[in-house]
Amino acid sequence: MEDWQHGGFGLYLHWPYCESKCPYCDFNSHVATQIDQSQWQRAYLSEIDRLGQETQGRILNSVFFGGGTPSLMAPDLVAAIIERIRATWPMSNDPEITLEANPGSVEAGRFRGFQQAGVTRVSMGMQAMNDEDLRKLGRKHTAQEARQAFDIARSCFDRVSFDLIYARQDQTLTAWREELGRALELAIDHLSLYQLTIEDGTAFADRFAKGGLKGLPSEDLSAEMFEATQELCEMAGLPAYEVSNHAKAGCESRHNLIYWRGGDYIGIGPGAHGRMTLNGQRCATEAPKSPALWLDMVQSRKIPELPRSVLTMEEHSLEYLLMSLRLSEGLDLTRYQNISGKALNSQKIQDLSEISMVETHGDRLRTTPQGRMVLNAILRDLATC
Repeated sequence: MEDWQHGGFGLYLHWPYCESKCPYCDFNSHVATQIDQSQWQRAYLSEIDRLGQETQGRILNSVFFGGGTPSLMAPDLVAAIIERIRATWPMSNDPEITLEANPGSVEAGRFRGFQQAGVTRVSMGMQAMNDEDLRKLGRKHTAQEARQAFDIARSCFDRVSFDLIYARQDQTLTAWREELGRALELAIDHLSLYQLTIEDGTAFADRFAKGGLKGLPSEDLSAEMFEATQELCEMAGLPAYEVSNHAKAGCESRHNLIYWRGGDYIGIGPGAHGRMTLNGQRCATEAPKSPALWLDMVQSRKIPELPRSVLTMEEHSLEYLLMSLRLSEGLDLTRYQNISGKALNSQKIQDLSEISMVETHGDRLRTTPQGRMVLNAILRDLATC
């Protein structure tokens, strides 16, 4: 059994276009007035064929259409991609095929088209549930439009998740608890809840550097909001299975679990990352970010010339450590030792256990609720073993 099989095998496909660029977003997304979707279809299918030849016989567990705003894709394009994927790899029973969507790009006919194409799950970027904060976040939809979009998606799909951003400008703890309560009443089985972070290269970062973005919460208030998030979600039956993701038992995002459990995944599209174990070596892949350059490289068949970075044992084990401790299930200590060739420092684990930052259950190491609040510090400590 190769190590990646502990996590499974998935495919990530990146659609790089949005209607507008959100000021907090550092994802590889672009705004274009005209998009030749038939050209993109040829490129995506070509890459599926190429990478399918390298991974023949593997069972594909999940597909994720990310972006950008994949709900801007034509349903026929999504259908052609899923059809080619199914013809290329055997798929698990009841595979998870997720498509990210923004409320502003939703209408009933398109969602039904995605459902008929084979999409089984939608992840929707609501981000806030009031119009003033949506405006501050640069979102184009209103709270009412978001609710209508959710209802449309829910009529087409059994599994619909949505995202919210908290620790926003001028947001109080009371306001967040009230907003999260409304979100939990609406949620089906999964919520992604992220604290607002100021990422380099974004419009928010520029604004912040110039003294803008007034009213951001203090560290103490952000910590209180995080604690309230865990408390309310736990009470509602959607506990955290990952630092920022909450779900009913059995309703976790299977695709994202592949990342966090250290599985293999193919990345297709501009800027897409991948992890592929080939001939016993775990390789990191990354496509060029420019949509035009990526299309040109695929069409001219230069993509295979891109270098693949073979991960060293140290890089592989560090990646497993960083990803697995984000999960409530934690890290498999024996698996870590098999990857790295050495065990984690038992004294550091004991020291962290004594101050209730981590706990061990059998062969698993997990962070405690207190430890999850300072996860980066714990990871830095353990990574220096």
